[in-house]
Amino acid sequence: MVRIGAIGDLHYGRESRGALKLVLQAVEDARPDVLLLLGDLTDYGTLEEAQALTRELVAGIRVPMLAVLGNHDCEANATEQVRDALRDGGIVVLDGDSCEVKGVGFAGVKGFCGGFGRGALGPWGEEVVKRFVQEAVQEALKLESALARLRTSARIVLLHYAPIAATVAGEPPEIYPFLGSSRLEEPLNRLGVTAVFHGHAHKGALEGRTSAGAPVYNVSLPLLMRLSPARPIRILEMPVGSAERVGQEGPLALE
Repeated sequence: MVRIGAIGDLHYGRESRGALKLVLQAVEDARPDVLLLLGDLTDYGTLEEAQALTRELVAGIRVPMLAVLGNHDCEANATEQVRDALRDGGIVVLDGDSCEVKGVGFAGVKGFCGGFGRGALGPWGEEVVKRFVQEAVQEALKLESALARLRTSARIVLLHYAPIAATVAGEPPEIYPFLGSSRLEEPLNRLGVTAVFHGHAHKGALEGRTSAGAPVYNVSLPLLMRLSPARPIRILEMPVGSAERVGQEGPLALE
C-alpha cells in the first residue's frame, strides 16, 4: 500500500517559526510515503518566508514532498524565487508537470478561479474579462498536459483552487467564483484520475466528487484543524499498481 498524506494552506509568515509543530507531528504519526502540499504555503509569497518554511519542512519530514503554489505564494511577485527555494530543499514543485512516486503518478498545477457550472465566467465583453478567463483556461490546459504524460494506472492530481463546487460548500456563496473553476474539472473527467486534492477553501467541505465520479478532497489546514485538531492531515491509501478508474468503487482507504 502507498500512503499519501496531504495538507494545504500552511500560510507560513514572519511570525510562524515553530508554528508547524502540530503539523509536523501529524505527519510523523501518520507515516505517509509521500506528502502533498496544496498551495498557500507562504503568507505573502516572499523568498524569506519560503526559505524559512523549507528549512522547517525538510528538518521535520523524511519522505518525498510534492507541492503546488497558491495565490498567497504569488503575492510578492516573487513566484520563481519561492519555487526555487522549495526546490532547493528537495521539494518537487509541480506547475503543469508530472512525476511518479512508488508507482503512483502525480500531476499538479495551481489552478485559478472563475466559478462553477452555469455560474462560470465566460470570455465575453471587456478585454480584461477575456484575459481573466484565459488564465483559467491555460491552467486547465497545463493540467491536461501533465496528466497526459502519466503512464501509471493510479493518478493523483494536486491543485490549490477547487475544481468542483461541492468542496467549497460552507463558504459564503458570493465568494464561490474566487475559490475555483469548473474548467479544471474538464481534464479530470476527460483523462481520468484516481483522486484530487486541493486547498484554498478554508471553510469548505472535506470532500466531493467530480461529475465523472472521481473523489475530490479539500485539505486546507484551517478546515482540517477545525474538524480534526489533533491530527490535521488527510491520508489516502492505495495498492501499488492499482487499476482504480474514475466512477468505480476501488480499493482506496481514506483516513
